Amino acid sequence: MGMKFLESLKGRARSLQRDTLAVWYAAKDKRTPWYARILAVLVAAYALSPVDLVPDFIPVLGYLDDLILIPAGIALVLRLIPAVVMSDARIKAEASLAKPSTWWMTGLIILVWICLVILIIYLVLPLLQKSK
Repeated sequence: MGMKFLESLKGRARSLQRDTLAVWYAAKDKRTPWYARILAVLVAAYALSPVDLVPDFIPVLGYLDDLILIPAGIALVLRLIPAVVMSDARIKAEASLAKPSTWWMTGLIILVWICLVILIIYLVLPLLQKSK
């Protein structure tokens, strides 16, 4: 029974990984509605990002956000993306997962987070200086 459960868990993790990447590909597809694109980019960026809403070192809650937010976000996005687009995106995702991984995507995501932090600082800092 333990081996079946472990294999089932591995299969679900692989499916979640594939769907996360497929959501990213679907977001870039012109056939995807604009609102689904926005949500798909946000969900994929959060799932692929090394930065979490709740850091993983916090007991239970750190992993709970990954176990709930990402699957829930993907489930919502899957309802918004046309089935044919998602099918094509899953095929691309499977092909990508078969290739050896590269570090450039991680670097790109970190760069996006750094830019967001700089943008927030740029927008908030003037407000703080005005209040003094």
